[in-house]
Amino acid sequence: MLEVTPLKAFTDNYIWLAHSPRQPRDVAVVDPGDAAPVIEALEQQHLNLKGILVTHHHADHVGGVAALRQRYGTPVIGPGAETIPERSRSVAGGERVELPELGLEFEVMDVPGHTRGHIAFYGHGALFSGDTLFSAGCGRLFEGTAAQMQHSLASLRDLPGETRVYCGHEYTLNNLRFALTVEPENGAAREYMETAKDLRLGNKPTLPSTLSLEIAVNPFLRWDEPTVQKSAERRAGRSLDNPVEVFATIRHWKDGFS
Repeated sequence: MLEVTPLKAFTDNYIWLAHSPRQPRDVAVVDPGDAAPVIEALEQQHLNLKGILVTHHHADHVGGVAALRQRYGTPVIGPGAETIPERSRSVAGGERVELPELGLEFEVMDVPGHTRGHIAFYGHGALFSGDTLFSAGCGRLFEGTAAQMQHSLASLRDLPGETRVYCGHEYTLNNLRFALTVEPENGAAREYMETAKDLRLGNKPTLPSTLSLEIAVNPFLRWDEPTVQKSAERRAGRSLDNPVEVFATIRHWKDGFS
């Protein structure tokens, strides 16, 4: 199993350190929005930074890239369809990223919706989903369309159920409150809510999640479940004829949820 360490940043961001299976002190960093917690972890734990992976261009995911690149000289790999600071390699869906010094390899997946060029990295049983898939939620549609995001999430839903999901933010409790508004009788979501509450009371991350858990609780992956469809239709006040309409209704509903 790939060893992955969370680093907290800002209010609710996670920066992820993926450790080499050969030499655990060699790491790649995913979405370093702030260089300071990365540098602190590298120095305190005597780690060696060997690569930087970026899922999308938002500042809270790339704000520390330039400083880390300049300090450690490591390659920066990110989406070719977006402007990424200090990027040394542009990638797109269907390509593979090899980090030979680390013995790591990831499949790149195009997952537009939150941003137009958003990508995810999948490999070693782990999915680094950025702001596309959250635990019990998904990203806002800042640049893409509902059809794009639903298609992106469908591609992630097809990954193996045991896949561990490492996303960009600690939004799980609020997402579960919304999930239970959409599906009040979802027992898996209720159980997960109790687990997540206990973790947060202990100041522990709710992540990683697993894809099988997300399929059971996340309304943004459950557009074809009758309970979700009926809830969306009640919200819309009309019948919804396809998965994109169901997804778009749920996403718009969540935008105004507090």
